[in-house]
Amino acid sequence: MKTPQPAPCRTYHVLDSGEPAYTERFDDILKFHPPGLAAVQKGDQAWHIRPDGSAAYSARFERTFGFYDGRATVVDIEGWYHIETSGEAVYSDRYTWCGNFQDGLCTVREGVEYFHIKRDGRPLYERRWRYAGDYRDKISVVQNEAGLSTHIDASGQLLHNVFFVDLDVFHKGFARARDEEGWTHIDSRGQAIYQRRFANVEPFYNGQARVERFDGGLEIIDEAGNCMLELRPSRRSEFAELSGDLVGFWRTQTLGSAATLGIIDVLPGTVSASSERCNITEDAAFRILRALGELQVVERCGDEWKATSRGEYLKKDHPLTLADAAVEYATRFSKMWQVLPDVLRGEDQWKPAIFEDVFLGPDKGTGHHRMLRSYARHDYEAVAEILPLKGDESIVDAGGGLGTFASCIQARFPDVQITVLEKPGVLEFTQLREPGLNWLAGDFFQDWGVEVDVVLLARVLHDWEDEDARRILSRAKKSLKEGGRVCVVEILLPEEGVSGGLCDLHLWMATGGRERKRTEYETLLTEAGFRVDEIIHVAALPSVIVGVVP
Repeated sequence: MKTPQPAPCRTYHVLDSGEPAYTERFDDILKFHPPGLAAVQKGDQAWHIRPDGSAAYSARFERTFGFYDGRATVVDIEGWYHIETSGEAVYSDRYTWCGNFQDGLCTVREGVEYFHIKRDGRPLYERRWRYAGDYRDKISVVQNEAGLSTHIDASGQLLHNVFFVDLDVFHKGFARARDEEGWTHIDSRGQAIYQRRFANVEPFYNGQARVERFDGGLEIIDEAGNCMLELRPSRRSEFAELSGDLVGFWRTQTLGSAATLGIIDVLPGTVSASSERCNITEDAAFRILRALGELQVVERCGDEWKATSRGEYLKKDHPLTLADAAVEYATRFSKMWQVLPDVLRGEDQWKPAIFEDVFLGPDKGTGHHRMLRSYARHDYEAVAEILPLKGDESIVDAGGGLGTFASCIQARFPDVQITVLEKPGVLEFTQLREPGLNWLAGDFFQDWGVEVDVVLLARVLHDWEDEDARRILSRAKKSLKEGGRVCVVEILLPEEGVSGGLCDLHLWMATGGRERKRTEYETLLTEAGFRVDEIIHVAALPSVIVGVVP
């Protein structure tokens, strides 16, 4: 005899004949699960029943769920936990949420932290995750504090130590994974099985998978990523897309002009009021406000215009103001990029001038350093939270600019002794420097004259080619005590793919430097005499590569 199935009304179960399996009626029911019990709800009470409708035990709960691996999740006034078929609790702990047992393991949440427990309720491992999914074939997906996901095995150990933006469990040997480039399929080593990336992918089915391209087209691909069949052509015009890229300077110049004029700063206001306060004609005020509206930085409410939440960042008094960045990109950086063809040809007369300009003192470099301060404030608070510090170290923040990162660290670890090492020209920006820090004028390539526990190099090495980067790391090593650490904070390019290519070109034009892959930074650190200890991914863009003096 087959197990009774839920009736369409979900208030009772029915037999194969369509007849009710019992006379009792409930407010809600779930399917029967082995060993033949179904969760039911009636009023404010929940329990499990047998196929004949009789109660499986005398206990009552606020909510019950199906049995998996001989365990069912229940909820009462004390919290979430699991019971046996007798209705007795499996363990004494109570959780904020419980999943279902799969492969003898179950995901639970305690507060905001996830982890897995064994059938007897004991934790599988000590680590806690931001999210942990069900096990399937003894492998689970977990997410760290940075929002990145990886796989763990049945002992809780990392399967491949590769982290992704999003991730699925394995199906027929491959798992769906999304990196910075898009969706792909990976193997058990965490490696993509083909180079292409997609807007979405389905699991493989008998060697083929349905995928959606970024242009909206649909394909069937094989396990090498080759198109076997096109199901739907592109839904966008590549001509129009490329044309949009070609006029990207429209946006840059419009935003830069708005910041220069200060038109966002005078909002909310009418066109007339904006024109008067910015000393431009009403026609000009309307036309730039309309363009800014298209860019979603302002919006019109009747006769009045106001900044959107995005537009607020263009106000000069915003703590994360991008007004200086808008002007820099529209002027200094746009001019730099004009010689890109010459740079690519390797013409000898070109050299980046940005360091010469920003080290000439407050008259020339104030806007640039305010721009860097905004980006630092946006990114470094999260980085400071995850730095591997005990809290009593002596630290040098080499190339620490105006001290934004150092200030974040000091707020997180009040007992550290932190010194910002910078060029004398940068230290002249006294009005912009963070208070309460120690300052040291110096040069990356000369003796720093200090001996500390930790050296920070936050977005420093990317400004230099490999030879100079190695020299900076060597100076850092000489400034560290035995067992000291260097923390390199950088954006890591993917080992495969093209993400970050434009940012790399920008660094080349602006500083003569380059973005690098994880393996390239590991090589630089090793060549400079460090042992790479760990790599910490952050929710923001940068990652932290920790090197230790052997």
